[in-house]
Amino acid sequence: MRDNFSKYEPAVDKRLLVLLSGLVWGVVGVMLCHLAIGWLSQTTGDVAGYFAVSGAILSLLIHHFGFLKLADKNIERISAYDKDKVCIFAFQEWKSYLIIAIMVCMGIILRGSPLPKAYLSIIYIGFGGAMMLSSVRYFHVFFKLLFKK
Repeated sequence: MRDNFSKYEPAVDKRLLVLLSGLVWGVVGVMLCHLAIGWLSQTTGDVAGYFAVSGAILSLLIHHFGFLKLADKNIERISAYDKDKVCIFAFQEWKSYLIIAIMVCMGIILRGSPLPKAYLSIIYIGFGGAMMLSSVRYFHVFFKLLFKK
């Protein structure tokens, strides 16, 4: 029965899966930072600079202590697959999709909350910057795998 469905599985090369992971992380990171910069552009004075620097520091911390380990874990998992072609949705663990859904919902709730957007920009720059920094790890591994063969 499994063989009948496997021909419909959207499978891609493992190297492409690593590239796709980096692209997804990078694009989402850019989107979050873009939102935050838009909010900061509406503030006056030196406040925007302080919030931007705070977000940048937060992004370094999130990257180093959280997302970098997660990216390495994902890369190891993708590399460990026996087959050369893997389901395109395997760039994250299945349980991670639940976490992603929760984070998206939290982002929607925060954007709709009465919290000033300038303060939210710190969080958005923190997570967005960390995602962009972590995407570099995927690109590095992709190019290593690309030129390996």
